[in-house]
Amino acid sequence: MCVLPPAVPRAVLVEGRSGAGKTTLAAALGAALGAPVLHLDDLYPGWDGLEAGAARLADEALPAWRAGRAARLRRWDWDAGAWSGAGDDLVVAPGPLLVVEGVGAGAAELAPGDVLVWAQAPDEVRRHRALARDGEAYAPHWDRWAAQEEAHLRAHAPAARADVVVVTG
Repeated sequence: MCVLPPAVPRAVLVEGRSGAGKTTLAAALGAALGAPVLHLDDLYPGWDGLEAGAARLADEALPAWRAGRAARLRRWDWDAGAWSGAGDDLVVAPGPLLVVEGVGAGAAELAPGDVLVWAQAPDEVRRHRALARDGEAYAPHWDRWAAQEEAHLRAHAPAARADVVVVTG
């Protein structure tokens, strides 16, 4: 077991495919740990932006947060299909613990003390959950997003690297 000084910030990265229960799991972890939750849905630049959102996490949000600085990030407005306007930035405040959830969270390089959690559910359960949650807005994009998930899983193998696997369905 590795014991780190309390001043070292730690991230809990909750990864999994769409509809696997990442958001629900991250909310429960955030509440239990008293930690803010960063949602990658705010960082993806639209339906073709999975890897770009993961890169924003790895290149912008986590380095600033780990250095004790607030990360100020433009938020994607899914309804408008564009970046949010001035004044609607997402701010990741510095602190000892951060929960991050979203497809691509597991692509980030883990720092000592970070924990990677893989949320797992059967395909039919995931699809039902995602479409029940997002309805017709998501349905036409399911296959497109799933193809990006497959590419991400091949490139980064987050399930194999996970410290914890949570079966949610």
